[in-house]
Amino acid sequence: MSDRGLSKPASGAGADRVFGLVTAGAAWLVLIVLGAAMAAMAWGGRLAFQTFGPGFVTGRDWDVVGAKFGALVPIYGTLVTSIIALVIAVPVSIGIALFLTDIAPRWTRGPIGMAIELLAAIPSIIYGMWGLFIFAPFMAANVEPWLTAHLGPLPLVGPLFQGPPIGIGMLTAGIVLGIMVIPFIASVARDVFNAVPPALRESAVALGSTRWEILSRVTLPYTRSAIIGAIFLGLGRALGETMAVTFVLGNAHDLSGSLLMPSNSIAAAIANEFTEADTELYRSSLIALAFLLFMVTLIVLSLAKLLLARVNKTHGRAG
Repeated sequence: MSDRGLSKPASGAGADRVFGLVTAGAAWLVLIVLGAAMAAMAWGGRLAFQTFGPGFVTGRDWDVVGAKFGALVPIYGTLVTSIIALVIAVPVSIGIALFLTDIAPRWTRGPIGMAIELLAAIPSIIYGMWGLFIFAPFMAANVEPWLTAHLGPLPLVGPLFQGPPIGIGMLTAGIVLGIMVIPFIASVARDVFNAVPPALRESAVALGSTRWEILSRVTLPYTRSAIIGAIFLGLGRALGETMAVTFVLGNAHDLSGSLLMPSNSIAAAIANEFTEADTELYRSSLIALAFLLFMVTLIVLSLAKLLLARVNKTHGRAG
């Protein structure tokens, strides 16, 4: 009887050790794969970095015939379209989440929530085709002429809205990206808002708070760190989007301050030109672009982690 009592803890301890090794191996495997991918892209782009040096990041030219490549235009297009997407997606997503959790009748929450989640399942190429054949002509015929006429003459924001109304460009790409990002942020925000303890809301109601005061002073402050995480999750989605942006961005290696003009992004440039890379330097430059996109995404997510840690520290929570 005593032998049985001793054998069970021993086997349990062995199972715990095995389980710990398996989980630790899975965690380290992710880091190893991440490091290997980064090293492979850095090695593949070494020729471009050796040839152009820091000028590859700051260079504006992308001359295939002259074998002169610079990544500034794709980096600029990637960042601008992603910022436009967040400016559109964040308030809309938070509004959707607040509506579904606190305002909408119960019988409408399920269908609306399911529709939002279905938007996330639509392939990006569908968004791109819709953007090219339906949304871009609408922008060219109705939105961009109005923006040019009313905002173009303004002293500060005017240069952002000057140019021919061709429909495709950074503004159109940013709006399409924003539509694609909304389901991700809204779904996370809705789940986070549902996790707010009912006692907090009931206490606010007991103190005579209005619905707006409950949302602005209880729900949003309580979920601040999670909402920031959801926003950066959407930003990561926008930075790496390829097909939808390829259809509506214009794929032009031109640096312009106008949001109405065509531009390029890192992902779109790689998707469009990788099969045409017929020289080693050309191919290395595209791989170097992939490495830069990897680093931009890594920096953004690292900043998000630091921001979340600071928010948690400010509000006395464990990071």
